[in-house]
Amino acid sequence: MDGHKLSFAPSKKLVIAGFAAACAITCVASAALAQKGEPMIAIEQMDIGKPPAGFEFARTGQGGPGQWTVVSDPTGGGGRAIEQSSTDRTDYRFPLAISTATSIKNGSVALRFKAVAGKVDQAAGIVIRLLNADNYYVVRANALEDNVRFYRIVKGRREQLAGANIKVSSNEWHTLALKAAGEQFTVTYDGKELFTTKDRTFAGAGKIALWTKADSVTRFDQIKINILP
Repeated sequence: MDGHKLSFAPSKKLVIAGFAAACAITCVASAALAQKGEPMIAIEQMDIGKPPAGFEFARTGQGGPGQWTVVSDPTGGGGRAIEQSSTDRTDYRFPLAISTATSIKNGSVALRFKAVAGKVDQAAGIVIRLLNADNYYVVRANALEDNVRFYRIVKGRREQLAGANIKVSSNEWHTLALKAAGEQFTVTYDGKELFTTKDRTFAGAGKIALWTKADSVTRFDQIKINILP
């Protein structure tokens, strides 16, 4: 602003141009905040009955693909949740919903999950530093086994790095978080730090993802991402 008062009304073209510029600034600011702050994936803005926006889908292991959709859930944070509903009982089968917007080397992912059903497994997991469907780290909680485990998946083979036995009840929301800082990983469950471990297999940045196992019907909401240097 130069301090002079304009004596004419702006044209429609100027109004449209100004609105577009404002939108562009807002989008840039939002992107910058997402890189520095603690954004939450806006599940409440996604369409019920459709695959979650901003995700692509894959599978580690054998069996059929996962079925990922947005569902209505009054108990969810925004009244909606992301659900994996395929009940393929193939044991070594890990459906993935991979976020296309974010890569992390150092940082944390926290979310709520609810194990709804499953006879082979009732599992929910957070994937970090994903290179592809056969190479990544994952922490998962299992309501049939009452434990939380941290694995690395290398060339499609799962290797346990750490774990803890703890009650994981079905059809109730629980919180799960995974933090990566260099070669150190910290796992938190229901607000309690369970364990830390170290590994150097995947040292660079990679995608984050939601993860389930076998016939697990699992819901996820309140997915928060905190990216660190």
